[in-house]
Amino acid sequence: MSDPRIPKLYHRSTPSWEQRQRESFWILNEGKTVPFNTRPDKLEALARECLSRNGRLYAESNAGNSWTHLANRQAFYRHRIISHQLVDTNERDTTTTLFGHRCAAPIGFAPIGINKIYNGAGEIPVAKVAGELQLPYGLSTAGSTSIEDVAAANDEGRTIPQAVHVEGSDDKPIRFYQLYMPHDDELTISLLRRAHNSGFTACILTTDTWQLGWRHDDVATSNYAFYRGIGADLGLTDPVFQKRLEEAGIDPKKEPERASAKWIDENVWHGRAFSWEKIPWLIKTWKEISGGAPFLIKGIQSVHDAQKCVEIGCDGIVVSNHAGRQVDGAIASLDALENIVNAGIGEKLVVTFDSGVRGASDVIKALCLGAKFVWVGRLWIWGLSIMGEEGVRHVMRNLLAEFDISMAIGGFRNVDEFTKDRLESYIKSYSLIDEKAKL
Repeated sequence: MSDPRIPKLYHRSTPSWEQRQRESFWILNEGKTVPFNTRPDKLEALARECLSRNGRLYAESNAGNSWTHLANRQAFYRHRIISHQLVDTNERDTTTTLFGHRCAAPIGFAPIGINKIYNGAGEIPVAKVAGELQLPYGLSTAGSTSIEDVAAANDEGRTIPQAVHVEGSDDKPIRFYQLYMPHDDELTISLLRRAHNSGFTACILTTDTWQLGWRHDDVATSNYAFYRGIGADLGLTDPVFQKRLEEAGIDPKKEPERASAKWIDENVWHGRAFSWEKIPWLIKTWKEISGGAPFLIKGIQSVHDAQKCVEIGCDGIVVSNHAGRQVDGAIASLDALENIVNAGIGEKLVVTFDSGVRGASDVIKALCLGAKFVWVGRLWIWGLSIMGEEGVRHVMRNLLAEFDISMAIGGFRNVDEFTKDRLESYIKSYSLIDEKAKL
């Protein structure tokens, strides 16, 4: 937390993220205040005040009785970080390399749909901040902004004056296009081409949400933005889907609800399952379009499915239960990660992690259990809901500061030192008491 003008500070490959703490303490002397508290429970509470009822319900919606959401949080509590003392962490390095790209930290912006229900600017401010911080960004097929505009915002973020510089990085950002695969192959190809042409450097197929899980509050309030004509911009800007609208006699300007419903019902959460037999075609198609860019599958929770991903030639996986929003009573994502890594899958492809992350200690625990990279979702959604672009920036810079400080005082010099022997792990013994699920 030292004054950055003091010469004892050491060389870092990235900004000294921990200075965020000192800045927050000092600004009161300048008549300023911290924008808002980013402690997860207080962050969520403030977001609830800022959102419309429908936005709040969708942000909070979990499958069934929310037991999977609870399990995600409980799984983190059975692991404890073992700090090492008298370690020279002065020149610690928060960076990681993901598919050949240097990133400022092993933390990324998870693909989340319909950002316009949280803020009118949609995905634009989120992508911009991700570019500014040089963190990977994921765009959902259910996004409410065109692929091209999101890519432009992500590129813009990297060029603004306060943008982060990471030593050894290239000028090409890593950003992921998360595909909900239509049964219309021509449309799938169009989406992949648009993503590649817009500089998306990896594709993630999400396999756990071809049908929405049962979410009581959304059902009870008819809370579905697409049926209100909101959030289908990514589809409405696609030339193949535009042709499908014309064939169906739907004018999206005059009938936005019908157009939006056609997009989501027939092409995103279409209710028709795929099988493993379809995936080799998709991998081959993406590789041909992109010149061999990485392909990942998201939603993996079992060793069996992780091994199948190895067999069919995936470059990586996202261990995820969709943050508890799909199958109620499912295995905790962190427990699934441990099972998959223990089976040796991480030696064969890149294992990344998603679901239930609420702070730096969660990131560290997932990395220690074998994840190469950790996706963050609801934290930045809450920041976006509270204060738009500045809210996203505030949340993510604070998370980076917390991560940096945790490395400094926990005795971690770089991300390679996040290993399983730095955790004390207890037996799996979870109650159904929702004591700290929101923290």
